[in-house]
Amino acid sequence: MMRALAPLAIFLLIGLTFAIGLTKDPRALGSELIDKPIPEFALTDLFDETKVLTQEDIKGQVSLVNVFGSWCVACTVEHPVLMTLAQRKQVNIIGIDWRDERAKGQAWLAKHGNPYNTVIFDDESLLAIKLGITGAPETFVTDRHGKIRYKHVGVITPEIWTKTLRPIVRQLEAE
Repeated sequence: MMRALAPLAIFLLIGLTFAIGLTKDPRALGSELIDKPIPEFALTDLFDETKVLTQEDIKGQVSLVNVFGSWCVACTVEHPVLMTLAQRKQVNIIGIDWRDERAKGQAWLAKHGNPYNTVIFDDESLLAIKLGITGAPETFVTDRHGKIRYKHVGVITPEIWTKTLRPIVRQLEAE
């Protein structure tokens, strides 16, 4: 009798594991990089292939480091929020154009507007791999020293900016 129930028990255990896993908010995923410096990199600027950007370009002010791509539908949803933040000068925004073609990234920003003070071109995922990027959009909050202090997975909505990201940015600016 017990042997007959063993497959059912295993099936129920696997089902329970999946059920618990599916109830977790993917935006709540942490990052091993929290409170660590942004990883070293040397990549070109999206608009100037001769300009090499490094982790030093992220230092100096509190920033949102936003991963996007012209191919990313969710990035189009998020983009108006970033444009508003940039127009109101609420935070320095640095873009990472990920897994894209340079011309397509440039055209996408020309069409939708460019909220970024700097755009790092990462077509081969060299920085994205070091950051543990799993999809776009993803956004990191960095402090003045280039240390990652928070990671947000998914679209930044006005509510997420107001309730989560802005308080973190303001706290870091006060430090």
